[in-house]
Amino acid sequence: YCKKSPAKAGDTYIIKHHLFTCEEGQKTEALRLIQIRFVSIMTKKSNSSSTDVDPSAIIPATVHMISGCEDRQTSADVTNVDAFSLPDPAGRAGGACTSALLKVLYYISRSKTPLSFVDVLMNMRGILSEESFSQIPQLTSSRLLNVSDAFYIVPPTCTGTKRALLIGINYVGQSGELSGCHNDVLNIKEYLIDVLGFKEKNITVLMDDNESERPTGSNIIDAFKDLASLSKSGDAVYFHYSGHGGKLRDLNGDEKDGYDETVIPVDYDTYGQIRDDTLYKKLIGAMRSGVNLTCVMDCCHSGTVLDLPYKFVANGSTTEMTLDDDANLNLLQEFAADLELEGRWLLPCIGVLLLMALIAIVLWLFLGRA
Repeated sequence: YCKKSPAKAGDTYIIKHHLFTCEEGQKTEALRLIQIRFVSIMTKKSNSSSTDVDPSAIIPATVHMISGCEDRQTSADVTNVDAFSLPDPAGRAGGACTSALLKVLYYISRSKTPLSFVDVLMNMRGILSEESFSQIPQLTSSRLLNVSDAFYIVPPTCTGTKRALLIGINYVGQSGELSGCHNDVLNIKEYLIDVLGFKEKNITVLMDDNESERPTGSNIIDAFKDLASLSKSGDAVYFHYSGHGGKLRDLNGDEKDGYDETVIPVDYDTYGQIRDDTLYKKLIGAMRSGVNLTCVMDCCHSGTVLDLPYKFVANGSTTEMTLDDDANLNLLQEFAADLELEGRWLLPCIGVLLLMALIAIVLWLFLGRA
């Protein structure tokens, strides 16, 4: 049927219980799956809702994110972290969220007193309030957590490697230069190594300090890909971002407020900003099942920057984690289908390349002997 008439934008074909929708500008036939978008039928049912979708089926890894503020808020830089009583701060400046979190984490380490997820978030809120910061930390997750359970970065079930990706951008010499993001990374790195036993060889650092790899847009995306490809079931993974966060007009209709949350690489003037949809596809959705990923986003407008479906806000009135009313699980299901399609074509492409390499070697040997 599809071969009788070329596919046009907006055409829809149901093939083997999956739905394929032709994208604008594509002129190939609908059966050529590599050039059309693949989504499940559930995604396009007009009467389906996000509650019909199981997040664990579309987000393989267990992911938690602590953000320094809600989407509508900005996140503060601290000029003097002495008030946060860090054991060996890398410098006087730092992010308010990172500094508050570290103060709580070092308390847990020193006192040997476990705190729950809600305790950690509410203590962060209290510390920030004492220092006259109005930002409200929140916890989002790929799974519905009991926030009364003990907080962890490395779960008790971890049997694999502890890995980390730490990004700190001060935008040195640029408009909007910050002062504490490098120190955040160094302070977090010290905690991961000294307290949690991470090995330096498994920690990747991106900073604009003329020593580390630069946190350009391309380098950040490559670091996400590397982290996702290396991480396996049983691994405990930590991702930290300190830098500017922003908002851009939503392009695909998945944001109720009409804006995508973003992180801003050091070369934002040429590369642009990295949208939350990209963060999800390259990092969150790309992680394997059995991986535990903890993320800390110390930047403005970061409340839902990773598009995780469950949320707890440390506002003093919320007592449990609930499904975020703004979560678009149908779109995340669509993203998962896109990733599945990419994976289906990756192995055949690798096979073709290996075959071409083998042919080239045979021809080289044959012609060389001739």
